[in-house]
Amino acid sequence: MGAAITKLVTALVTDLIMPIIGAVIPGGDWRAATLSLGNIKFLVGDFTGNLIDFIIIALVIFMIVKAIVKEKK
Repeated sequence: MGAAITKLVTALVTDLIMPIIGAVIPGGDWRAATLSLGNIKFLVGDFTGNLIDFIIIALVIFMIVKAIVKEKK
């Protein structure tokens, strides 16, 4: 069940939320955004996408657990 929720949330973020963010942020493909410090490049855009995925998955799981606990009472 966790894998199914993860796939669903990843699709939601990738296909719905991120295009909206991409339209707001100028420069096109924001997932390719990097931060360079000397010879080191940090993939800031990819990290941001993964962070949003994690937050939404955690929120969905929290709401499911909260509903289960409420039903048991």
